[in-house]
Amino acid sequence: MAASRQRALITGLSGFTGRYLADELAQHGYEVFGTGSAPSEGDNFFQVDLGDAERMRELIAGVRPDVVVHLAALAFVGHGNPEDFYRVNLLGTRHLLEALVAADHRPRCVLLASSANVYGNSTEGLIHETTPPAPANDYAVSKLAMEYMAALSKERLPLVVVRPFNYTGVNQDTRFLLPKIVAHFRSGADRIELGNLDVSRDFSDVRTVVEVYRRLLDSQSAIGGTFNVSSGVSYSLRDVIAMCEEITGRKIKVEVNPTFVRPNEVKTLRGSNELLRTVIGDWRVRELRETLSWMLGSTG
Repeated sequence: MAASRQRALITGLSGFTGRYLADELAQHGYEVFGTGSAPSEGDNFFQVDLGDAERMRELIAGVRPDVVVHLAALAFVGHGNPEDFYRVNLLGTRHLLEALVAADHRPRCVLLASSANVYGNSTEGLIHETTPPAPANDYAVSKLAMEYMAALSKERLPLVVVRPFNYTGVNQDTRFLLPKIVAHFRSGADRIELGNLDVSRDFSDVRTVVEVYRRLLDSQSAIGGTFNVSSGVSYSLRDVIAMCEEITGRKIKVEVNPTFVRPNEVKTLRGSNELLRTVIGDWRVRELRETLSWMLGSTG
């Protein structure tokens, strides 16, 4: 358990991952503070635009965090304006790191959430951290650029970079594939439009992911490292549909909508978590069927 009343700052606290991480850290003794673009959600929540460098410096100086988890990002790959990825994911991160460097209280760990999308269209089996990056869209390019930019501060800040593969859970935005599929089953829909059904992804449970993040924060040996966060197993959308049908006992007609098939679609992503295990040991890996059952409201 973390030391009593250590202060954790989560950027993007009101987002999907941020809410689960806040609960995870609070359960392990942290006093949690957070930022977001939405109105205030409590005394420890601050409505801050990452583009406002001066406000970020004021916030960091006031909170004096012991650990920082930077989740705030534009994460939907299909977002219409490519420039937004760089404004938020790259320049916003720079403002945060500059504020941390300028503060008189040095955090013991700053965890930056990158993405496994930086690996691009890799089909060589398990993807390791040494796999050469080959980003295939602006979101992935912005995340890789963020990693390189952050490395400029590695001598001044205790940085940890994570590259999470796909993960999901209750209350994730239905713009993402698995929540969209689950929502159709929960509503009793008889058909669903999807893109490439043979796209394979390495899916984790958000509850597992935030446990991994918390354990990395508490591991001094993680400092300076870049880690895949993955299950090591990949499933196609056909597999996901089949699991949902089995859990619910309901069939659904799948129609491929050509407009959902992206020309630069990442075909296969399956990550090695071997390096991560050398740092934090084993953790509970929830099978995808368990996660889907949770999301579908089933105990099966």
